[in-house]
Amino acid sequence: MPGAGSGQPRSVVPMSATESSAGSGPDAGDHRPRPVVAVVLVAAGSGQRLGYGMPKARVPLGGEPILMHALRGIVASGVAQQVCVALPAGDGALRQMCDDFKDELVDGGPLLTVVDGGGTRAESVRSALSALEEGTQAVLVHDAARALTPESVFLRVVDSLAAGALAVIPVMPVVDTVKTVEATGDDDARIAPEVVVGTAPREKLRAVQTPQGFDLDTLLTAHREVAGLDEDQAAAITDDAMLVERLGIPVHAVRGASQSLKITTPLDLIIAEGLLEGPLGARWVEG
Repeated sequence: MPGAGSGQPRSVVPMSATESSAGSGPDAGDHRPRPVVAVVLVAAGSGQRLGYGMPKARVPLGGEPILMHALRGIVASGVAQQVCVALPAGDGALRQMCDDFKDELVDGGPLLTVVDGGGTRAESVRSALSALEEGTQAVLVHDAARALTPESVFLRVVDSLAAGALAVIPVMPVVDTVKTVEATGDDDARIAPEVVVGTAPREKLRAVQTPQGFDLDTLLTAHREVAGLDEDQAAAITDDAMLVERLGIPVHAVRGASQSLKITTPLDLIIAEGLLEGPLGARWVEG
């Protein structure tokens, strides 16, 4: 284990199935066989809000591209037999990065494949799903922008799938009070642009993270269903769990981690840099 706050990249040593199952699941004393898992890593975002003028996966974090941190976290968790990365179409630099990463893998590691992403997140996921190896039973869909997700989150998601869930997401409690609002009418527009119409019960709210885990057949069915939606309906679906919800299938929730922040804005990048350099170390402390 690297020293606290070292900021140095770790050697990628996947855990064995035995090591990764010990004490990590919903019931630490119940060692259920894990499914054959592939991870879809969505890394096709433009990164416009970060302001670097390059795809988000190439933006530096702690001296290395965001994509590299995400790949190392997946491999170190030991859950994946395959990692399929959806990249911006035609980005040779990111493809080369993935090729170079294969040289870091110890004892072979998972199969690493690359596909061109699409114009939307859903299209990128579908592109990656089409490239999964025969025999895959479950898939984790993970955002490369959540590059510092601890290995334990991957393990909790996979253990829930092994216990029988068809869909499972990592979540965190919402600490802010959340209001629902509407645009103010013409008479009140000079006062403020919006008016509060309700307050959501915070104890029932959860902020959703990735990796989101699914039985593969379930997720494939969910993506086939969305093909019939119109543009506005499709735009309202912001993650794969929502697709499964539309099928009436329960989506279970396990504990996420505070380190699994989504790097979207310059402030998010500053926070992520702090996690890498801080005295606690990013991957070794649960959120």
